[in-house]
Amino acid sequence: MTDRQQLYEGKAKVIFEGPEDGTLVQYFKDDATAFNAQKKDVITGKGVLNNYISEHIMQAVEQIGIPTHFLERLNDREQLIRELEIIPVEIVVRNVAAGSICPRLGLEEGSALPNTLVEFCLKDDALGDPIIAAEHITTFGWASADELDVIYDDTLRINDFLTGLFHGIGVRLVDFKLEFGREQREDGVRVILADEISPDNCRLWDAQTNEKMDKDRFRRDLGGLIDAYQEIARRLGVTVPDLA
Repeated sequence: MTDRQQLYEGKAKVIFEGPEDGTLVQYFKDDATAFNAQKKDVITGKGVLNNYISEHIMQAVEQIGIPTHFLERLNDREQLIRELEIIPVEIVVRNVAAGSICPRLGLEEGSALPNTLVEFCLKDDALGDPIIAAEHITTFGWASADELDVIYDDTLRINDFLTGLFHGIGVRLVDFKLEFGREQREDGVRVILADEISPDNCRLWDAQTNEKMDKDRFRRDLGGLIDAYQEIARRLGVTVPDLA
């Protein structure tokens, strides 16, 4: 792990000061958590896989004109990223009923939604990341109406793009989580994509068998998480080093 000053540690990543002003280093841990960190484990190699997969997807998102915090991968576990003020809102995009929405609304897992559903959650572990409305976000100043418009529009574009990307490799994008942040620039502040996009924060099912290829393998004690993540990397054409 880098010897730079640590600024923040989350469930799956550590953030360090960057080599230049306006940059940070994002380190991917092997820690696995679920149910608001009530379930924990260490799965060797998970951080490496997430680093490589997220690099690939972030670069692809950049190519469709959506700015992200990603600058470059430094090594097997670290990325150089733009320094952002993280907006304390998680954006959950649902294409298929799965996860917490099923018991919450009495839906059957795997049932089709009539349209893509975008939900907002306050990013606060102590409160259990409660679901909030757009009005909460603007009322409490977590983001302005204009910023929320950017977030919503970019989220739908990312969903359309990723749905096609995964469909092309025989994977169903069931749902996923995004985060955004503010970048300070000479010409003002812009809102851009942050965090990561990997099997840790996406639900990915094999299109033919509905086999789970994401962190649900850990949540539900299915086993084979590393094999599933490696298969996602393989299908995406991402070359990952030997994890042995």
